[in-house]
Amino acid sequence: MATPKEHIDEIRRTKFSIGGEVNPLMEDLHQAVKNLSAELYAKDVHFLMELIQNAEDNEYPEGVNPSLELIITSEDITGTGAPTTLLIFNNEKGFSSKNIESICSVGRSTKKGNRKRGYIGEKGIGFKSVFLITAQPYIFSNGYQIQFNEEPCPHTNLGYIIPEWVEENPTLADIKRIYGSHAALPTTTIILPLKPDKIKAVKQQLSSIQPEVLLFLSKIEQFSVKEVNEDPSLNTVNAISISSEINFVTRKNIDADSYTLHLSTDEASDVTEKECGYYMWRQKFPVRQENQVERRLEVEEWVITLAFPLGQRLNRGMSSPGVYAFLPTEMVTNFPFIIQADFVLASSRETILLDNKWNQGILDCVPSAFVNAFNSLITTSEDVPVSTLIPMFRFLPVCSSSYPKLNAVRESIKEKLRRENIIPCQSYSDQKIFRKHCEVGRLTPSFWDILKKGRKQGVSFHSLSSHGKYILNSSFDTEEYDDVLNFLGVEPVNSEWYAKLGGFQVFYAEEEIWWAKKQN
Repeated sequence: MATPKEHIDEIRRTKFSIGGEVNPLMEDLHQAVKNLSAELYAKDVHFLMELIQNAEDNEYPEGVNPSLELIITSEDITGTGAPTTLLIFNNEKGFSSKNIESICSVGRSTKKGNRKRGYIGEKGIGFKSVFLITAQPYIFSNGYQIQFNEEPCPHTNLGYIIPEWVEENPTLADIKRIYGSHAALPTTTIILPLKPDKIKAVKQQLSSIQPEVLLFLSKIEQFSVKEVNEDPSLNTVNAISISSEINFVTRKNIDADSYTLHLSTDEASDVTEKECGYYMWRQKFPVRQENQVERRLEVEEWVITLAFPLGQRLNRGMSSPGVYAFLPTEMVTNFPFIIQADFVLASSRETILLDNKWNQGILDCVPSAFVNAFNSLITTSEDVPVSTLIPMFRFLPVCSSSYPKLNAVRESIKEKLRRENIIPCQSYSDQKIFRKHCEVGRLTPSFWDILKKGRKQGVSFHSLSSHGKYILNSSFDTEEYDDVLNFLGVEPVNSEWYAKLGGFQVFYAEEEIWWAKKQN
């Protein structure tokens, strides 16, 4: 078997005719590289999302906690004169010979046609997106130590895809020193001496990474960003370390499952929230024929995941995205939950294509997924007091969105919820009672006071809900939840309901005064 260096020499000789016979396909390669260059710089690619996406698509050894570590430094370990260098460390299995051959090609990704296996990349640019921020990327992996160059190679007049063996800078000792001596080097290291005009933008992206970036990744469990300089006072990037952990999984009987995911962050800056749990609901829906698109022909089902934050969202003081396509978009939905699915994205990754029929099919399924998730949160918690369930109603999309298509989702959720037995009713027994919105009524605060005083006097209210309406649970019937109850369509009981209570025992003088006011 050829050594990594021998493999690179063979690629240069047979594919690119460097020191060998002329490859008859060289002219096609020239055109392909020209097309790549035009595509690369025409798209506003978010390089950091591309890096995370590539790491998520990698394969990992058993027993390893998949991690992605980014270190930025002012030390010029490549000898290219770059004022700032970004190093990416990933403990994946490492580059195989096929991966190397793919990266030395255009449009020959080893991940093509594997969307059903969980690959999330799709734009066809992949690793080559690094050329947006560097002119000379380096790869050290499984014995390979190679670099590529944006500038055309003098032997072939081709850029981007000609591998060159790294003889001197950087050395493994240089890389190890930057990484730190606390652990062995991960299998793969990518080194990007940054273009001077990209340094500010790269640092900005690194400083603004959302802790929730790991929410919907099935492999990456740890992600970190830090800056390493001889003089720490030169550091300008906000360091952060993010980790995720799934606490438990519960199988459901409707082709869905739920689990709790815990995110925690460790960063030097003074942030108020450093951890948050998320209730995750994942449900599958068959792809309808009328929603099929060419880019997803091999996909037969949509997998929609909804995330419900069980505390303050981890957002580092920034606006929180509400729509994910495995990684966050920049869409702020104004909803108190997060929608994740295999959406077709705009080229910039900033938004999903709202007019795309594939995406519309997904959005049409979101209300059903939400109602199933909400039902599982509210009505299946047998041993939990009703009062502890009430805050879950804060997950309802009470506020409208700035996106009309998402407002349609909101209206559909409202319509479906109003058909469900989810409203907790007052019960003076151990039994929990949930009814539809139209079967439940609210009481005035003054009448709740009367009921409380009556309870203290031993008055029985077991038949309180036998007068044409179930009574809303007292923990829910407060001004704090007016917006939620209006969204659900729960209205106050009318005067006729109060009139039917004439048979109740009179237990306080002020009650008689209240009745007089109510009847007049």
